Amino acid sequence: MTEYDPSPVEVEDANPVKKLTLEECWNLLESHEFGRLAYHLAGEVHIVPINYATDGKRIYFRTAEGSKLLGIVMNEDVAFEIDQVLGDFASSVVLRGRATLLEGEEEHEVESLPLRPWIPTLKYNVVAITPNEDEITGRAFDLSRPWTRILQE
Repeated sequence: MTEYDPSPVEVEDANPVKKLTLEECWNLLESHEFGRLAYHLAGEVHIVPINYATDGKRIYFRTAEGSKLLGIVMNEDVAFEIDQVLGDFASSVVLRGRATLLEGEEEHEVESLPLRPWIPTLKYNVVAITPNEDEITGRAFDLSRPWTRILQE
């Protein structure tokens, strides 16, 4: 994969929003290590910050016993999001998929990924998010053109 270029988007037809390609989405995901996980638990939607790693096909994270793990075991449908703002440029990626608890050999295969906690806590469970087909979307935004300027033009 090519490296993601976080430079301002090309504005065409006064549209300050650019749809990212699938490759650009994965490149953006690979260039970060912090995102937000949305999951279901007891009839409610929860969203939590997580650190993660990716192999270009799936998102991986570690978790301890608790509501996040329980929610994933009870309902594998999740969403994951990252975003960034760099001066007059912003971008985001959202994906929906299935979260599964990895075990055995599959769990050991992800040890080569840079999956490290930000704080020294014990998290023995490795979870993989496999995106649903066609459910990875990304957008890049040129923030140098606020909507008030666009309306005046």
